[in-house]
Amino acid sequence: MPKLPTANSGGRALSLVKAAHTVVWAFFAACIVAIPIASVLGAHSVAAWLAAVVLVEVAVLALNDMRCPLTAVAARYTVDRRPNFDIFLPEWLARHNKVVFGTLYVAGVVFALARWLRLPS
Repeated sequence: MPKLPTANSGGRALSLVKAAHTVVWAFFAACIVAIPIASVLGAHSVAAWLAAVVLVEVAVLALNDMRCPLTAVAARYTVDRRPNFDIFLPEWLARHNKVVFGTLYVAGVVFALARWLRLPS
């Protein structure tokens, strides 16, 4: 039977994984927030690319049972399984991350698409 890590083992490795996960999360969160901003600024191709980049991340999550692959890496270094054990986010945000940012993503894409479709031909 594999030995589970203790609360104190792998602290540095866990911190590095959490930091990497937080940077990746911030990148995708910024992309989601930037979609409607790019649209308002008339940069519809930028909005489309941002939406496509986030869609790739959605595909990665979908192929991984709706979990970030870094969650499995972090799990090697701790027995903690709170919603934010693998990322430097407040627990409430980690718990509701997919709902909050999924809603913002869909709303931003719908907004950008509506603005693009209203462009004069």
